[in-house]
Amino acid sequence: MGKTLFLMKVLSLLTYNSGKEKLQNRLAIRPTSETAMYPHYAKKIRSHRDLPLRLNQWNNVVRWEFKHAMPFIRSREFLWQEGHTAHLTEEAAGAEVLQILDYYAAVYEELLAVPVVKGTKTENEKFAGAHYTTTIEGFIPATGRGIQAGTSHCLGQHFSKMFNITVEDPTRKEGETKAPLHVWQNSWGFTTRSIGVMVLVHSDNKGLVLPPRVAEIQVIVIPVGLTAKTTPEDREKLLSEVDKVRSALVEANVRVDVDSREGYSPGYKFNDWELKGVPLRIEIGPKDIANGVVTTSRRDQAGQKSTVPLGDVGHAVPALLETMQADLFRKAEAEFRAHRIRITDWADFVPALNAKNFCLIPHCLGGKCEDEIKELSARKTEGDDLAEDARAPSMGAKSLCIPFEQPEGLVEGETECTNPNCQAKAKKWVLFGRSY
Repeated sequence: MGKTLFLMKVLSLLTYNSGKEKLQNRLAIRPTSETAMYPHYAKKIRSHRDLPLRLNQWNNVVRWEFKHAMPFIRSREFLWQEGHTAHLTEEAAGAEVLQILDYYAAVYEELLAVPVVKGTKTENEKFAGAHYTTTIEGFIPATGRGIQAGTSHCLGQHFSKMFNITVEDPTRKEGETKAPLHVWQNSWGFTTRSIGVMVLVHSDNKGLVLPPRVAEIQVIVIPVGLTAKTTPEDREKLLSEVDKVRSALVEANVRVDVDSREGYSPGYKFNDWELKGVPLRIEIGPKDIANGVVTTSRRDQAGQKSTVPLGDVGHAVPALLETMQADLFRKAEAEFRAHRIRITDWADFVPALNAKNFCLIPHCLGGKCEDEIKELSARKTEGDDLAEDARAPSMGAKSLCIPFEQPEGLVEGETECTNPNCQAKAKKWVLFGRSY
């Protein structure tokens, strides 16, 4: 491409407008990934032997379609990872869709200690242009709202036909004429929204609560009991024990730091590290040394302390961190399950939403029916206090997913759709809720 043509293409992406807003400065915004990447796929893929093709990228995305910004959850610019793949068959593409969804679910559940529900999006909610969309859905207890935590799409052959991404049929025999095959494509994405979900699920009024597996500092060691009357010898002895504890934890592959700042009281340091969400605090003072122990305080159990023998720090602390990780997930999972309510009577639907629950209902999977449920469950008048969230008082419930795990009790062709105005029969249990 010549320099002049290249500059013309760049200038064509420059804009002064964002929706109806006039921007102060002109911005250059790249097209969507499909438009940017798939012409390359058409050139890159020459044979079925080039498949599967899997490309991954990290990039920033700018979006303007929101009214209320919320850090990490909904922001004008966010960072995400997105994969774009091409496969020979629908079966191969489908297998990868579920594999990636499992990977995303594992990040939330095994690292962030956040439970999710895996399922398929309805036709109304699937990615535009996708053959189907699978999703993991999270739950924010404080607001009772759902949040899409990650998606894995089977794009089918829609984009490969649009961009002419084809291969020769590998079953073609010599001399036989067969039309080229359009490849099957997937895309999947995982964003920094995951940080916001983790913060909202675990944190409290004192600040962050970080799961040990993802905390940059897992343990903070704080010397205590040092006063103006402490002799230099006693001070040196205490700091020597602190260093031994730090070394033992480093040897055990624990991410540890020591707060030896002068001029700050232990109480100030405790609050400072609680605010930052460090999972475990270890206090070491003269009395602890005399008793041959260190005092531990878990961030997820404020005010509760226990002791660990000095000689057992390298074994006991890693085990305690894993216990904390499991406890955080167990607590969040129990809360999530308690707020997934099975509803079959429409009269119970809106009250369940207002009690900050998700509603699992028999549904016909009709798009118009789904839209009507959203309308019926929204606040209609100023005095009709249906919605709990003051920032979104008119929010109705939308479908979150068709869970892979389907409860019993629905008989296709016989069970009524929960929407009182719908005449169709239910096909699946569908999870509905107010969401971000």
